[in-house]
Amino acid sequence: MRLRWSERSINDLIAIQRHIAQNNPVTAKKWIIKIRQRAKSAADSALIGRVVPEFNQQDIREVFLGNYRIVYRVRDDDILILTVFEGHQLLKL
Repeated sequence: MRLRWSERSINDLIAIQRHIAQNNPVTAKKWIIKIRQRAKSAADSALIGRVVPEFNQQDIREVFLGNYRIVYRVRDDDILILTVFEGHQLLKL
Protein backbone atom coordinates (compact mmCIF):
# COMPACT_ATOMS: atom_id res chain seq x y z
CA MET A 1 0.00 0.00 0.00
CA ARG A 2 1.03 3.55 -0.56
CA LEU A 3 2.18 5.54 2.46
CA ARG A 4 0.98 9.10 3.01
CA TRP A 5 1.75 11.51 5.82
CA SER A 6 -0.78 14.02 7.16
CA GLU A 7 0.35 17.57 7.80
CA ARG A 8 0.01 16.88 11.51
CA SER A 9 2.26 13.81 11.35
CA ILE A 10 4.92 15.76 9.45
CA ASN A 11 4.79 18.43 12.13
CA ASP A 12 5.05 15.69 14.75
CA LEU A 13 8.26 14.41 13.14
CA ILE A 14 9.71 17.91 13.06
CA ALA A 15 8.89 18.42 16.75
CA ILE A 16 10.36 15.04 17.71
CA GLN A 17 13.55 15.75 15.80
CA ARG A 18 13.92 19.20 17.38
CA HIS A 19 13.31 17.81 20.85
CA ILE A 20 15.89 15.02 20.54
CA ALA A 21 18.36 17.32 18.74
CA GLN A 22 18.58 19.53 21.82
CA ASN A 23 20.72 16.79 23.35
CA ASN A 24 22.02 14.93 20.31
CA PRO A 25 21.45 16.02 16.69
CA VAL A 26 22.88 12.80 15.25
CA THR A 27 20.56 10.64 17.34
CA ALA A 28 17.63 12.86 16.34
CA LYS A 29 18.23 12.15 12.65
CA LYS A 30 18.53 8.43 13.32
CA TRP A 31 15.24 8.36 15.24
CA ILE A 32 13.37 10.11 12.43
CA ILE A 33 14.77 7.62 9.92
CA LYS A 34 13.69 4.73 12.15
CA ILE A 35 10.19 6.18 12.61
CA ARG A 36 9.80 6.61 8.85
CA GLN A 37 10.99 3.03 8.27
CA ARG A 38 8.54 1.70 10.85
CA ALA A 39 5.71 3.60 9.17
CA LYS A 40 6.74 2.11 5.82
CA SER A 41 6.65 -1.39 7.27
CA ALA A 42 3.11 -0.66 8.49
CA ALA A 43 2.15 0.30 4.94
CA ASP A 44 3.53 -3.01 3.70
CA SER A 45 1.24 -4.92 6.11
CA ALA A 46 -1.40 -2.38 7.11
CA LEU A 47 -3.49 -4.68 9.27
CA ILE A 48 -0.50 -5.78 11.35
CA GLY A 49 -0.86 -2.77 13.63
CA ARG A 50 -3.17 -2.99 16.60
CA VAL A 51 -6.50 -1.22 16.65
CA VAL A 52 -6.05 2.03 18.60
CA PRO A 53 -7.86 1.37 21.90
CA GLU A 54 -8.98 4.99 22.32
CA PHE A 55 -11.10 4.69 19.16
CA ASN A 56 -11.76 0.96 18.73
CA GLN A 57 -12.21 1.37 14.95
CA GLN A 58 -10.78 -1.26 12.59
CA ASP A 59 -9.40 1.37 10.21
CA ILE A 60 -7.42 3.32 12.84
CA ARG A 61 -4.36 1.36 13.89
CA GLU A 62 -0.96 1.90 15.40
CA VAL A 63 2.52 0.49 15.51
CA PHE A 64 5.23 1.24 18.01
CA LEU A 65 8.88 2.18 17.90
CA GLY A 66 10.39 2.46 21.33
CA ASN A 67 8.09 4.79 23.25
CA TYR A 68 6.61 6.30 20.10
CA ARG A 69 3.14 5.50 18.80
CA ILE A 70 2.63 5.80 15.04
CA VAL A 71 -1.12 6.09 14.45
CA TYR A 72 -2.51 5.57 10.97
CA ARG A 73 -5.75 5.12 9.06
CA VAL A 74 -6.10 2.21 6.64
CA ARG A 75 -7.83 3.30 3.45
CA ASP A 76 -8.58 1.51 0.17
CA ASP A 77 -5.38 2.43 -1.67
CA ASP A 78 -3.08 3.73 1.04
CA ILE A 79 -2.45 4.28 4.69
CA LEU A 80 -2.41 7.78 6.10
CA ILE A 81 -0.13 8.46 9.06
CA LEU A 82 -2.30 10.57 11.35
CA THR A 83 0.10 11.33 14.18
CA VAL A 84 3.34 10.26 15.82
CA PHE A 85 3.80 10.92 19.51
CA GLU A 86 5.57 9.78 22.65
CA GLY A 87 3.41 7.07 24.18
CA HIS A 88 3.23 8.58 27.67
CA GLN A 89 1.18 11.43 26.24
CA LEU A 90 -2.56 11.23 25.64
CA LEU A 91 -3.73 10.68 22.08
CA LYS A 92 -5.57 13.69 20.67
CA LEU A 93 -7.09 13.54 17.21
